[in-house]
Amino acid sequence: MKRSIAFIFITVFVDMLGYSMILPLLPFFIQAQGGNAAMAGGLQSVYAFIQLFSGPVLGSFSDRYGRKPILILCLFGTAVAYTIFGLADSILLLFLAVLLDGLTGNNLTTSFTYVADVTETDERSRGMGIVSAAFGLGLMAGPVLGGLLSSYGLSLPAFVAAGIALANTVYGIFILPESLPPEKRSRHKPSLNFIRQLQTVFKIQNIRFLLLSLFFLNLAFSGLQTNFPLFSNARFHWDARQNGLFFAFVGVIAVFVQGYLYGRLQPRFGEKRLAVAGLLLMAAGMAGVALASEAWMVYPIVGITALGSGMSIPSLSGMTSNRVTLNEQGRLMGGNQTLLSFTSIIGPVMAGLAFDYLGIGAPYWIGSGLALLALFFAWRELLRAQATS
Repeated sequence: MKRSIAFIFITVFVDMLGYSMILPLLPFFIQAQGGNAAMAGGLQSVYAFIQLFSGPVLGSFSDRYGRKPILILCLFGTAVAYTIFGLADSILLLFLAVLLDGLTGNNLTTSFTYVADVTETDERSRGMGIVSAAFGLGLMAGPVLGGLLSSYGLSLPAFVAAGIALANTVYGIFILPESLPPEKRSRHKPSLNFIRQLQTVFKIQNIRFLLLSLFFLNLAFSGLQTNFPLFSNARFHWDARQNGLFFAFVGVIAVFVQGYLYGRLQPRFGEKRLAVAGLLLMAAGMAGVALASEAWMVYPIVGITALGSGMSIPSLSGMTSNRVTLNEQGRLMGGNQTLLSFTSIIGPVMAGLAFDYLGIGAPYWIGSGLALLALFFAWRELLRAQATS
């Protein structure tokens, strides 16, 4: 099992490393082909929109045909997409690369599903935490590596990301064992209708409120990554370098909490207590950012927020996964990924409008309220489960 988890850690890390290497450079790829900022934003929206349905579709296919072939397909598709980025000499090719990466770059869905297959119930949340740590580590390292490599040419980061993904594909083909045996696979024909699949997931009553909690939790965060540089510049006059250092700090905290600390806390306190405490810390942390009057205050406040996130997300994900059967894991994780894609579309717009029209601290007050709303749904589900047990 340890070898399998190590591969999934590498897979998610490589996926997010490549994504965060390419995403900051996307406007420059567009500019090099004569495009403008609107086209760059449009391509990012296309990517988020495609992932609305690719997550549940891939999850459904993995329930029917196994996890390994879907993971290999996703890794290979990512490698091809990044190669097209590096070779692109037109807007059309860039669009093709984004389209392919959106369709096959959803490794996170199948990775979480794989972890659910190979872990016991009491270990599942810790496995989810390890995957989340890989996610944060990739997001932290990608922009730095991409920035360094881009000084030698805009195409080099894309080719390096493609090479890493291809090497991981080959490793997976020969080393990774299948986690879902044939006798435990779904007998239902995979559906390409992501709306129907999402409806099917929400019909599972004992996870409905947990999914809503995860939705509002991620909605609270989704707009703040793009909004924080505007906030820090307006209130503290931070420049790009200061914001870069700050995001590196956040990444280190996230990796430490999800990759190490959570594994120590979970056996002692359990998922339920960690989920509730984490959501409370997140709500308090986001309100603290809105109230921060000095730049130094942001570091401990956001450290508390990152601690809350690292405690609540793996706990909620683990509790949700434990309530469905093995042949429903792919559908569940795919549906959850669709909800996260919705937050990626809604969150930045909501945070931007709040910043422009309600005040620079408004996105963080709203984020605090959304975290409390996530707490409400999580608490309601815990009370319901206790009453029916």
